[in-house]
Amino acid sequence: MTIVPSLRFKKDLANLLGKDGKYLQKTAKCLRLLSENLNHPSLRLHKLVGSEIYSVSVDMKIRILIQIDSREIHLLRVGTHDEVY
Repeated sequence: MTIVPSLRFKKDLANLLGKDGKYLQKTAKCLRLLSENLNHPSLRLHKLVGSEIYSVSVDMKIRILIQIDSREIHLLRVGTHDEVY
C-alpha cells in the first residue's frame, strides 16, 4: 500500500524528532512495516472507538494515527498518547 503523510503528520514528526532523534529509526521501521504488513504484531494496530481512524505503535510511548482506504494509508498524527488523542 502507498503511504501518504498529511501536513500535520509532517509537523508532528519534525517536533518529535526535535525532542529526541532516536525516534527517526523507530518511526522509519514502523512505516516500513505498515507498507509491508498492516497486521504485523509489533504495530499493535487497533481501530479507535466510534471512528474510521486506527492507531499503531512506534513504541510503548509513541503512536501514529492512520486512516486506511483501498489503496492508501494516510498518516494523520504522530506523538505521545496525550498528544495525538
